[in-house]
Amino acid sequence: MRKFLTVNAGALAASLALVAAPAQAHHPLAGMPMETFAHGVLSGIGHPILGFDHLFFILAVGIAALFTGRALMATGSYIAAMLLGCLLMSLGVALPAKEIVIGLSLLVVGSVILSGRALGLGWAVALFAGFGLFHGSAFGDSIAAQESAMGLPVLLGYLLGLGLTQFAIASSAGWVARRQWHATEATATQVRLAGAMVAGIGFFLTLENAEGMVFDMLAWTA
Repeated sequence: MRKFLTVNAGALAASLALVAAPAQAHHPLAGMPMETFAHGVLSGIGHPILGFDHLFFILAVGIAALFTGRALMATGSYIAAMLLGCLLMSLGVALPAKEIVIGLSLLVVGSVILSGRALGLGWAVALFAGFGLFHGSAFGDSIAAQESAMGLPVLLGYLLGLGLTQFAIASSAGWVARRQWHATEATATQVRLAGAMVAGIGFFLTLENAEGMVFDMLAWTA
């Protein structure tokens, strides 16, 4: 048991270090502009995997969705809202305080999983879709930043890559919880430990964002 807890503590520390990695990890094409459908697909695949804040959130969605009784619908609500947020950002409609809300999304959903309580389908859809809009808006930053080079094929490829990749990640997380951890209820120990890890990362990001806001305010009033 002690060894198991040590391994999980080490995994949490490693995860926090990955979250604090430089921002270039979010750019799977190494800064190269997206100019073709294939570029869009590759970038859409890479962003959720290399952006660890997004990766841990979609893993949490997959686990939490499992215990709603309608995992496909719950996960689908996130995917749909995420794609909408991305599309809105590509059209120039940005959501405010994205990084703050994304940090909070990990803290909130991770805490729900940690609590051992299963979300009702309605609550899950509202929670996943609400946060999904902000995650999607953050994904849309890559599109908005190179509007002049982007055509419709790039946008469609990007949305396709984002949607399929995140659905696969969420489904895989649910499969691991069900088949590998044999978790039939939200109270399963491994599930709650996973929630603790996600909540810890969310807490770290939220503190970091709060610190940045305080520093910005002090600089503004100086």
